[in-house]
Amino acid sequence: MIPRDMHDAATDTAAAPAVHPAVTPMMAQYLEIKAAHRDALLFYRMGDFYELFFEDAVTAAAALDIALTKRGKHLGEDIAMCGVPVHAAEAYLLTLIRKGFRVAVCEQTEDPAEAKKRGYKAVVRREVVRLVTPGTLTEDALLEARAANYLAAFAEIRGEGALAWVDLSTGRLRVAPCAPDGLGASLARLSPREVLVNEQAEPGIAATIEGAGATLTPLPRGSFDSQSAVARLTKLFRVASLEAYGAFTRPELSALGALADYLELTQKGQLPLLSPPVREGAAAHMRLDAASRRNLEIARTLSGAREGSLLATIDRTVTGAGARLLADRLAAPLTDPGAIAARHDAIDWLLDQAGAADRLTAALKGAPDIERALSRLALARGGPRDLAAIRNGLRAAGTIAEVLVEAGAALSPLPPDLAEGVAALLGHDALAALLGAALVEEPPARLSDGGLIAAGYDTALDEARALRDEGRGVIARMQAEYAAATGVEALKIKHNNVLGYFIEVTARHAPRLHEDEAYIHRQTLANAHRFTTPALADIENRILNAGNRAQEIETRLFGELSAAVLAEHAALAGAAAALAAIDVAVAGAALAREADWTRPRVDDSRAFAIEGGRHPGVEAALRREGKTFVANDCALSAGPVGPSPLWLVTGPNMAGKSTFLRQNALIAILAQAGLFVPAARAHLGVVDQVFSRVGAADDLAAGRSTFMVEMVETAAILNQAGPRALVILDEIGRGTATYDGMSIAWATLEHLHDVNRCRGLFATHYHELTALADRLETLTPVSVQVREWEGEVIFLHEVAPGAADRSYGVQVARLAGLPEAVVARARAVLERLEARERGDDVPALLDGLPLFEASATRAPAPAAAAPEATPVRDRLAEIDPDALTPRDALDLIYELKRLTGP
Repeated sequence: MIPRDMHDAATDTAAAPAVHPAVTPMMAQYLEIKAAHRDALLFYRMGDFYELFFEDAVTAAAALDIALTKRGKHLGEDIAMCGVPVHAAEAYLLTLIRKGFRVAVCEQTEDPAEAKKRGYKAVVRREVVRLVTPGTLTEDALLEARAANYLAAFAEIRGEGALAWVDLSTGRLRVAPCAPDGLGASLARLSPREVLVNEQAEPGIAATIEGAGATLTPLPRGSFDSQSAVARLTKLFRVASLEAYGAFTRPELSALGALADYLELTQKGQLPLLSPPVREGAAAHMRLDAASRRNLEIARTLSGAREGSLLATIDRTVTGAGARLLADRLAAPLTDPGAIAARHDAIDWLLDQAGAADRLTAALKGAPDIERALSRLALARGGPRDLAAIRNGLRAAGTIAEVLVEAGAALSPLPPDLAEGVAALLGHDALAALLGAALVEEPPARLSDGGLIAAGYDTALDEARALRDEGRGVIARMQAEYAAATGVEALKIKHNNVLGYFIEVTARHAPRLHEDEAYIHRQTLANAHRFTTPALADIENRILNAGNRAQEIETRLFGELSAAVLAEHAALAGAAAALAAIDVAVAGAALAREADWTRPRVDDSRAFAIEGGRHPGVEAALRREGKTFVANDCALSAGPVGPSPLWLVTGPNMAGKSTFLRQNALIAILAQAGLFVPAARAHLGVVDQVFSRVGAADDLAAGRSTFMVEMVETAAILNQAGPRALVILDEIGRGTATYDGMSIAWATLEHLHDVNRCRGLFATHYHELTALADRLETLTPVSVQVREWEGEVIFLHEVAPGAADRSYGVQVARLAGLPEAVVARARAVLERLEARERGDDVPALLDGLPLFEASATRAPAPAAAAPEATPVRDRLAEIDPDALTPRDALDLIYELKRLTGP
């Protein structure tokens, strides 16, 4: 950020200021601080502004679109400068962080009056109090309320890896084994904002981290030392040993230790209150790789938007914490049938108790984000509204616990998850009463604004406020008295930060006050003279002292209340987690009731039987248009326990093959996330992996074509899928030559059947693959149904046994709007190709085939004759096409055929 010679100048100046007499004391201080934070933009506090200098100023001005100015010279050159107001700094910080910058916040840590005691040239002491990075944000203005903000650390020791992650805004800390080749999948699950790595390992994994959209932060090898990690972690959690938290591997300790080291570095010793580390087993959650998450659009659509994703479609939560928990559950579905059933039990109970669920929703809407308020208070970044958030959260917790207890006693016993939630919500009466008595209902944004503490809570504060407020009335009375005594009705008593309170009269009336010894002259302006009196000076001191006294008392009480809250940190964190879990359960019940979803049965079998399954996103979109979704069954477990069956899905484009494939994978994910599913019935044996290869995409930045990406993703599936996996593959081999592609698809299908032995749906246009059904024991051909009428195709969106006999590509091309001449030409070529494929005695491909007539695309259509009335036309006139379901359309076609006769 600053040229090397400037860093040297800073060091030299600090050691021997006489070497560079042109360097001012303030600039010497700046350069010294900047030298210690070369990789960050330095926000250097000067009064009401954060100033940036040199290259930092040039960079920040461009990134923030603010003015770049100059401030003096350094070593003969102009010093570039820009600045941002302290009161608006959060918005600028957010912009910089989103653009990938790190910011060192340098505050004045000394009262200017104290600095003056050292000499009039003394510089106010300043220190960097915090490094702001993408993974260490805590302020509401810098965070998404409904999304976690993870900081992760990856460690590898002798081929064994681990990933630790923390959300500093909530204090939740997790660690899990993570093989190096599984890092991409883990990052895709978490979507961390920043990932810490050993600087020696950085080159090998940089692409994986950057591909996950995270900022990569290399740290020295010492930060990942597993032995030093134990000392860091015991200090962080104030324990003598980590044994109470479980047994951690060396890579896990290394990753956790790196997080602790980085937090100490960025928070400058103000360590957050983190929950004890929780170790997640590798088999505790369903595995989904990055490609599958992207293809299934779980948290984001293929375009990167949240709207339209599975998460956005199902989210009915009303709190930020609930939304974050729902996202976590959807990102990491469980594999333990008992834990899954417990979540389903909570939704089931709430479905039966609609009245209680409505009351819970109303109470949850008033529950602030306790987790994030707690974290800010622990880091000394909290304000009055964070205390109010705790108070209001506890009020909501009491109401919610009361609703659940009453409903459980009067209606039916609470399921375990909700009963545990009630227990966590109770027992906070003393703290709730303290905050309720101490705080005003609507606290100010900043402590310095005053007015946080309620009247009647502290006697000394009430007295100071009374004197401060009464002083205003005293000043008004004094003004009236002085005006009457001098005969100057325009006399005013005013106040500014330089003179304090003063009497002001116009220049015309000033002689009257100059002649009276009671009035002491203070200042002469062009059109006014200013005076004071001993009485006015005395009341000023009393008022100012009262105001300062009130501020001091409020600051002390804020500290005491914050300490009382932090003393209950663990219990409050438990209550916050319970509120989030209850919000997710209530939202799950609301979704099930609204969309007619059903409880799935999940067990340890090899079952996969879905009746009337629907795609949640497509169904929601159709519902908004007043249309219905055609439901379909999927039975991949018709036989006894053994090799899991595969379905070979054929049918034309646009018929719904991809939708069918995706909906079954999404139903499995929803079920194991603990939610109800869009189906009439569903019985699923636990799926430990979901692999999805649907759609086409390239990776030009990495030099990979669409076909190469397809093959890489297919290879990952064939190399990793086990017998409990669910695999959905669509159009394997379509990116290359016909016979190459068919051969690859053929071999892939055989491998899934014979080697992976997994449950799967394999969609293809290669109808030749249906011949494998006679050889592969569990391969079942099915097709998405269509009907053809006078050259048009009607998509029924129904999946039925059997294979499609053609792809209807030319008809679909016509629907897409290809020129009629192109469609006609394609149809002629297709007929010749199909004839040759059948072995008919036809000429060579081009022999006798008319040349394409370009003029056909430009020929005007003949004028249409007036239509003749017929029974068919009369019947068609009665039809509203937009109101027809696919089944109605098919019935109509048969009716029209009867009307036309044999």
